[in-house]
Amino acid sequence: MSTDQIILFSLFGAVFGLLLWGRLRYDIVAFSALMVGVVLGVVPQKDAFSGFGHPATLVVALVLVVSAGLVRSGAVFLITRTLVDASRSLGAHITLMGAIGGVLSAFMNNVAALALLMPVDVQTARKAGRNPGLSLMPLSFATILGGMVTLIGTPPNIIIAAIREESLGAPFKMFDFAPVGGIAAIAGLTFVALVGWRLIPPRDDEGSASEELAQYIAELTVPEGCKQIGKRLSELEDEAEKTDVAILGLIRDGNRRYGQARNTALKAGDALVLEATPDALDEFRAALNLALSDVERTEQLHAAGEGVEVIEVVVTENSRLVGRTAQIVGLAWRRSTVLMGISRGGKRISNQVRKTPILAGDILLLLVPRDKGSDVTEWLGCLALADRGLAVTENSKVWLAIGMFAGAVIAASLGLIYLPVALGLVVIAYVLTRIVPLSELYTHIEWPVIVLLGSMIPLGAALETSGGTELISGALLGWTAGMPAWAVLTILMIVTMTLSDVLNNTATTIVAAPVAIQMAQTLGVSPDPFLMAVAVAASSAFLTPIGHKNNTLILGPGGYSFGDYWRMGLPLEIIVVAVSIPAILMFWPL
Repeated sequence: MSTDQIILFSLFGAVFGLLLWGRLRYDIVAFSALMVGVVLGVVPQKDAFSGFGHPATLVVALVLVVSAGLVRSGAVFLITRTLVDASRSLGAHITLMGAIGGVLSAFMNNVAALALLMPVDVQTARKAGRNPGLSLMPLSFATILGGMVTLIGTPPNIIIAAIREESLGAPFKMFDFAPVGGIAAIAGLTFVALVGWRLIPPRDDEGSASEELAQYIAELTVPEGCKQIGKRLSELEDEAEKTDVAILGLIRDGNRRYGQARNTALKAGDALVLEATPDALDEFRAALNLALSDVERTEQLHAAGEGVEVIEVVVTENSRLVGRTAQIVGLAWRRSTVLMGISRGGKRISNQVRKTPILAGDILLLLVPRDKGSDVTEWLGCLALADRGLAVTENSKVWLAIGMFAGAVIAASLGLIYLPVALGLVVIAYVLTRIVPLSELYTHIEWPVIVLLGSMIPLGAALETSGGTELISGALLGWTAGMPAWAVLTILMIVTMTLSDVLNNTATTIVAAPVAIQMAQTLGVSPDPFLMAVAVAASSAFLTPIGHKNNTLILGPGGYSFGDYWRMGLPLEIIVVAVSIPAILMFWPL
């Protein structure tokens, strides 16, 4: 081995060791390795930051912003609010959520897909009186499997496509992964839905690691032209139950109605009195196209163009609100703030929300101008609760958001436009149409992932340039000497899958893809089946909570231990290998 190869192998060994150790965050480890590589001369200075402008890095960042736009527009609610039902059996729920997660993660980043569906799953588990740990792991695995189907579903596919373009002159297209990834996903989802979830260790159904959120008394107004006009209040109960909202009464002409309100036909200007968490309240509002209680002030906030945000504050004894109402204080005209709801520890609130005297200890849900939350909180003399990323869904733009995203996917799939450019145009359109507020544009990007990619890509390129990947492929070929190409392909897939279980799947892909190309060239066969094997294997990290970020995300909410994953994960990985090898040989012949 040359000196450069020894240095690079040592750097990769140190990176992998530190990632396994887990005490340092993966982006710090990767960036430190890049800097050491530059100082030692194995990574050219001119290429040190080339990874940050790499198409794979840009696509990952853009997909996360687009995913946020689909959430903000209410596009995801169109699926979840009509399909999720807490009364279903656990097996039926896992089957349905797995299918939704698999489809969503095929068209958006699979980490983002899980982030969207995990609160839905936890909430459904709470309604059904079972531990979320019984369904979160199947959901995580389903979103990982679904990501294998398209180019943008998971970072390994994006990286594989980019490496193929650099090495062979053309990238994989949007749905080139679908034949193999689709078969693996269908087989995996079938196993997870029918058998896999039964292998999860028994859990206490009464326990739940999810955070208990404050229940607010709030009002939503029936605006002019709303489809709910003419319906009886009782007809809204089904949607209220789905979104976990309690309808307490109706306010008409300033008078609150209780028992008799159930059979009252709704009119424009009526206000529904509800009890719900902030997320449930927003979902119910978006589902029925209702408006916040102060319609005029809300419209002015949106028209101002600054954007809005939702904050939660606790009223202190010294707050200017104590003993007074939001209307008297002039919250709306003085601070352009709308009082959305009041949480008073389960105690009954008999007046309209805006006309209810505030007490010390109340928790208020406020709609404020973007970046003015701290000013409003200080002016009120309140204390801000920890930021939970609450947002107001722009449900009026749902079809606009879906249409722009679908247009970009179709154009990229037909080869009419380069995928990073297509996604970049969607991001610009989302910002211009205020689906994603400009102030939130960069907050949705997972910068540690970007730093990891930007750091590892130059290191991977240096390893290939120095001949390191040729050495690795030579070693693998030496171990598999005399075996048929399909057997070599199988061993490459198993080795890559094993590495992905203990390392970040992005780092595994960056190392394994050049090795796959080198092995194929040595055998004198097409590199495409070898790249497909690496793509599927790198995504199939089911044995540990550290191999894939989705598995890490569910670790706390599901109450899992490190050793819980392999029980369902090991047979799932065996199934993925068993169905993927024949599929690769069929659709990507050697």
